[in-house]
Amino acid sequence: MDAVDFESNSIPKVTYLVVFMCFFCMFAEGYDLAIYGAVLPALLEYPAWALSPAMGGSIGSYALIGMLIGAVCVGTATDIFGRKKILVFCITLFSIMMALSSIAPSPEMFGLFRFIAGLGCGGIIPTASALTIEYSPIKRRSLMYAIMYTGYAFGGVFSALISMFFLEEHGWRIMFMIGAVPILAVPFILKFMPESIDFLIAKGRRAEAERIGNRYNISLESIIQKQPDKGQDGKSKSNNIATLFSKQNIRATMFFWITFFFGLFMIYGLTTWLPKLMREAGYPLGSSLGLLLMLNLSAVFGSLLAGIAADRWGSKKVIFISYLLAGVSISLLSIKTSMFILYGLVGVAGFGTIGTTLILNAYISKYFDAENRATALGWALGFGRIGAILAPILVGLFMSWKFDLSMNFYLFAIAGVIAALSILCIPKHENGNI
Repeated sequence: MDAVDFESNSIPKVTYLVVFMCFFCMFAEGYDLAIYGAVLPALLEYPAWALSPAMGGSIGSYALIGMLIGAVCVGTATDIFGRKKILVFCITLFSIMMALSSIAPSPEMFGLFRFIAGLGCGGIIPTASALTIEYSPIKRRSLMYAIMYTGYAFGGVFSALISMFFLEEHGWRIMFMIGAVPILAVPFILKFMPESIDFLIAKGRRAEAERIGNRYNISLESIIQKQPDKGQDGKSKSNNIATLFSKQNIRATMFFWITFFFGLFMIYGLTTWLPKLMREAGYPLGSSLGLLLMLNLSAVFGSLLAGIAADRWGSKKVIFISYLLAGVSISLLSIKTSMFILYGLVGVAGFGTIGTTLILNAYISKYFDAENRATALGWALGFGRIGAILAPILVGLFMSWKFDLSMNFYLFAIAGVIAALSILCIPKHENGNI
């Protein structure tokens, strides 16, 4: 049997294995984050806690604050300790916190559990992203990454579906208990998930890399060739964080951060508040949750198309066009229209926000080298989480201050335009059209 060569066009079995497991982890994270927006109307009507919209928005941001810290710290840790251990730790942590959130006795304890869950969630994206990129054929990286990241959108779809069928009858607590189920998958991840060969080679741990290579019939030479200047022992000792701010990388780092800031601002603002905003606009709960479902469902299919397009025409062009379309469609949500057109606009918004951000994650993962790509993605996501934190709070304040409902949509639209312009300012990569 010929050894796996990641420079060929064929997709080996080990790629499917890694992408499937990372897909599952992203599914769990997508459910975790989308479920809060789905249950927020019920939480605001929960008489025992008497939450105001401003308080609801603040609690929604607690998990995102945890994700900011988690993305930065865990993203850096995975470049030091390895991808697999960090991924298992993150899945375990946020699953336990989801279970505790379901039995929280007060909004203060609920917020604390959501914050700690965010620490785990924050580390999943950079870790799963690095593993997927490193185990995918070079010419299929964007597509494989898109498939993996659709797990996030599928998690959001699942949260909207079960909320539509069970929320009113069973209450919001059971929704968080369901979010603890992924902990059952930890033994399978420990047994079957391979550690990153790129990481092991970059750290000079050649013997471990060879064992994994033999197990999965992987050509180590193909790994070394795709990272020709990073495959030698001793090269991984440099400061990963400092590398992001080197003369060569600082411009790319800054504009990646700006793009992530406004991209995540749109995603978490819409995911948290879309059902409530639609109810304020006069739509029933079922229709509002249906729009949340559409937001995530369109991201699933749109992201796959975007992944194919990014492999063909380059990530930068696809990201620019998608964010621009998202900004326009979100601004049009402020106009009262038919449900058919409304679902179409939300669909474009889902593709242009959630779907585009997965291509952005793949872009930065390909842009930086193996020894610091998780650090680069983790820090960019960490900075982006500031936007994610601000969005739920700002919308909650706008609603508490009785601002016109259209102001919220214009806020997201402006963010989309800025994200589109920012991506154009990232310098062209030395490897060309990535």
